[in-house]
Amino acid sequence: MLTKEEFKVVFDEHYDAIRRFVFYRCGDIEAASDLAQDVFLKIWEKRNVLSISYIKPLLYKMASDSFISYYRKEQLRINFEQSLVDEKEESELSPEEEFAFTELSATYAKALEKMPVKQRTVFLMSREEGMKYAEIAEYLNVSVKAVEKQMTAALRFLKARINSG
Repeated sequence: MLTKEEFKVVFDEHYDAIRRFVFYRCGDIEAASDLAQDVFLKIWEKRNVLSISYIKPLLYKMASDSFISYYRKEQLRINFEQSLVDEKEESELSPEEEFAFTELSATYAKALEKMPVKQRTVFLMSREEGMKYAEIAEYLNVSVKAVEKQMTAALRFLKARINSG
């Protein structure tokens, strides 16, 4: 059992050393201070089952474990923040790119409106619904070859309309 006076002695003797130990590992004085305080808080909470005879090795073990836990959390946070930055950079378009995309979308929509019904149906079932040619053929009650022919014609139609502007 660790008395209040013994705890004070342990704290006064080892706090700075534990904080330096953590600081040398993480390079952040605030984090090192926080982790050292956490170690001593845990010691205080478990004072009824601890003995002063083996306290020093325990302090260093707890400080090491606390640092490892801190480091893992920091890595997760950094990775998460980096993924958000990467997503933002990928999704940002310049004004010119946005304008070009808007124009292309409008041209695509107009081309779909003017596409013959059979071609449009096959094209949308394939591209928008993700259906395979065999599924489209079964659904429309036609041969797979007919679906392939309609799809080829639809792609040629779109290419011609989009390239002509």
